[in-house]
Amino acid sequence: MPLVLAADLVRSAAVARTGIGAFNVIHLETAEALVAAAENARLPVILQISQNCADYHGGLEPIGLATLAAARAATVPVAVHLDHAEREELVDEAITLGFGSVMFDGGALPYDENEAVTARVAARAHDAGVFVEGELGKVGGKDGAHAPGVRTDPGEARAFVAATGVDALAVAVGSSHAMSTRTAELDLALIGRLRSALDVPLVLHGSSGVPDGTIAAAIRAGMTKINVSTRLNGHFTRSIREALDAQPDVVDSRRYVRAGREAVAAEAERMLSLFAGTSGSTPK
Repeated sequence: MPLVLAADLVRSAAVARTGIGAFNVIHLETAEALVAAAENARLPVILQISQNCADYHGGLEPIGLATLAAARAATVPVAVHLDHAEREELVDEAITLGFGSVMFDGGALPYDENEAVTARVAARAHDAGVFVEGELGKVGGKDGAHAPGVRTDPGEARAFVAATGVDALAVAVGSSHAMSTRTAELDLALIGRLRSALDVPLVLHGSSGVPDGTIAAAIRAGMTKINVSTRLNGHFTRSIREALDAQPDVVDSRRYVRAGREAVAAEAERMLSLFAGTSGSTPK
């Protein structure tokens, strides 16, 4: 199965009123695990590389090309997406490398500036045939995202989409990035109002902190692209700790990193099925 466009996966899920999993790549082992998860579930997946990840690897090209290669070798549809880019030049680089979709994150900017820069980025991306995700209503850290008033207004969202031409919109509805506990409470009524107000798919960031049942309810209410990172990172790290505890004399890193890769694959497979509505399994 060749590399596919995130646009096709997101729009198909939106029509079907199901969710599509968009999981963050941290290193090559993550990309391999996520492809294995999709193949085991026989479901599509979006592999995401964030600006932070690109910076960690010293640039987008090394991890980007490796992830694109993993996607091309998959036996199920896999797309590659640039996540949370705050630098316009990083978006341009992703397009040049062959990413089929990009997210420009202007959520921390004043509304007018976010609109102007996102519109500029979207125009260039569309000229290259690339799908664009924007953000309105900052999805921040735990305290900020739960502060009063940190929510996306449906009327403002409608105007933002019209002015920028984005193809999908990340909205603030109660989730928060980097949560290690699954205690976030989403505003399902607001999701419904946003879905009614917009003609583009909605994106849920910070899904690691949202319980399974709430994610399923959010998808029913109108969420489509479901982003997960921290939860999978936790599975990776815990499994490596357990492997090292069990083999204190191990030297070859492949022997314990493999445990992390397998743990991510298992949890990502479960979550893909949850988002697609094909499984009622419970989290570990």
